[in-house]
Amino acid sequence: MSTSHSEVQQLLATASAPATEFGRLSRSSQREVFFQLPETVRQRVVDDMDDDQLRGFVRRLDPDEGTDVLGYADEATREAVLERLGEDRRERIEFLLEFSPESAAGMMHLNYIIVSASSSFDDVARRVRRYEERTGRFPVVFVSDSEDRLLGELPGHTLALTNGGGTDITEYLKDVPSVRYDRPDSEVMEVFRTNPESRVAVLDEEDSIMGVIYADDILRAIETEAGETLYEFTGVAEEESVLDGPMVKIRSRYKWLIINLGTAFLAAAVVGLFEDTIAAFTLLAVYMPVVAGMGGNAGTQSMAVTVRGIALDQVSLSTGARVIFNEVVAGAANGAITGALVAVIASVFNQSPLLGLVLGVSMILNLVIAGFFGALIPLILDRRGYDPATSATIFITTATDVLGFFIFLGLAGLVLL
Repeated sequence: MSTSHSEVQQLLATASAPATEFGRLSRSSQREVFFQLPETVRQRVVDDMDDDQLRGFVRRLDPDEGTDVLGYADEATREAVLERLGEDRRERIEFLLEFSPESAAGMMHLNYIIVSASSSFDDVARRVRRYEERTGRFPVVFVSDSEDRLLGELPGHTLALTNGGGTDITEYLKDVPSVRYDRPDSEVMEVFRTNPESRVAVLDEEDSIMGVIYADDILRAIETEAGETLYEFTGVAEEESVLDGPMVKIRSRYKWLIINLGTAFLAAAVVGLFEDTIAAFTLLAVYMPVVAGMGGNAGTQSMAVTVRGIALDQVSLSTGARVIFNEVVAGAANGAITGALVAVIASVFNQSPLLGLVLGVSMILNLVIAGFFGALIPLILDRRGYDPATSATIFITTATDVLGFFIFLGLAGLVLL
């Protein structure tokens, strides 16, 4: 079932009464369109619905999808809708609402059946048929032992390929990765990366099956995580949407811009210390952005690698000496390569071998600084309990700008004047 791009765009363009526009969609389109909308637009659609509209929409959804939708409603509306839903659906949605949407339980579906290892293929087939008749969906078939612990998954195609009878279903079991219900979505994603299966089983404290997470849900979480990382790297609030008004965007960005302004003044103060040097050799002003820009880029590269290592629990401040050393060595090597190139350019085009020397040495030292702080600052911030992806960039850029300008202009003053 596909949704036309025009239906999504039309709803996104609706400035007022989004529920009215949403209600004009066909029932099949409503489900597809809603989960393609940005978070802020989903919130507006739910807020604009009355109880009857919301109940009618949720009633046609799977319990886990209904949970997501009701998560946008206020408590009074949520209770009113739940009271009017069928008992079975209400209990399942209330169960899922207890969990954070960023946990394994919050991501899981209830589209599964559990059969014992002693069940026959005929027993399993009857259970599957009953489930399909009741829900219209083919369930995941989990097999458990006598203590309700997960043994594996029985692939659906085995029901068609086997003749049933006395065949032992455990001979056809497929291993399925699992995760505890209270684990964060980041751990679920790591399980999926390590075991790229089509689904992950969610277990409770006693290793009994609670739900199932499909690959589509995990990929969606990975895409969301990537988007959040992009927001963090640029200093934009995660909640900000492309459809938000100017005042929302101003409130979510001005603090970061003020902090960046402060660091820019710090770099400017360093440059001001060498005003006479720049006045005597004006070509220095031409190459200052080159030195600063290369340092900032190199620092961001080191930071990205280090933050990823922190996220995957590969490194911490106590074990980070090797990481810092590797980044410093890499910075020195890359600085030598780029420094040699800029030295040749300055020597040929500006007829100044000494300027080329100053540029080359400055580039090496600044990229060493970039590698050092690009690795060290995220580790320190992580140890202090701060998110390095959100906070590290500004400190690294400050270090490369301030120290880069100081080294470049200081060497120029010593060598060229």
